[in-house]
Amino acid sequence: MTKEPVLLVEDDPSDARLIQRAFSKLELGVPMIRLTNGDEVVSYLSGERPFDNRATHPLPSLVLLDIKLPRRSGFEVLQWVRRQPSALNRIPVVMLTSSRHSVDINRAYDLGANSYLTKPETASQLGDLAQKVQSYWLGLNEFPDLHGGPSLPARR
Repeated sequence: MTKEPVLLVEDDPSDARLIQRAFSKLELGVPMIRLTNGDEVVSYLSGERPFDNRATHPLPSLVLLDIKLPRRSGFEVLQWVRRQPSALNRIPVVMLTSSRHSVDINRAYDLGANSYLTKPETASQLGDLAQKVQSYWLGLNEFPDLHGGPSLPARR
């Protein structure tokens, strides 16, 4: 299991608190960092100020990304991540949102989302979702090298 943080990108304080509580109950030993807008995510992942110290602001093992965010939408953040020439484009991004609209689901996958999950309606369901995310994404999943490492040339 990874010890790199999970990056939660959620602007709604109530939703963020519920998500953070559900994950903390799992006692993973994996920190969760919360950011509240799309520009902040780009700055964090780019290592720009105030996130320029990777010792205190390491790259995440997983990004849980809402769609509706201030300043830059989750779709815009996802598109930015997937266009990066560096290892940033390898970070697994899971859309975690309230939208069940097929147009949003399709767009997320078209932009390179690794998964699309809708926010559950109850705390119990959220706990179950957190357990499944933990089990698969933080337990079974093999993580890419985010610190360089060789990659295959892009397909044409």
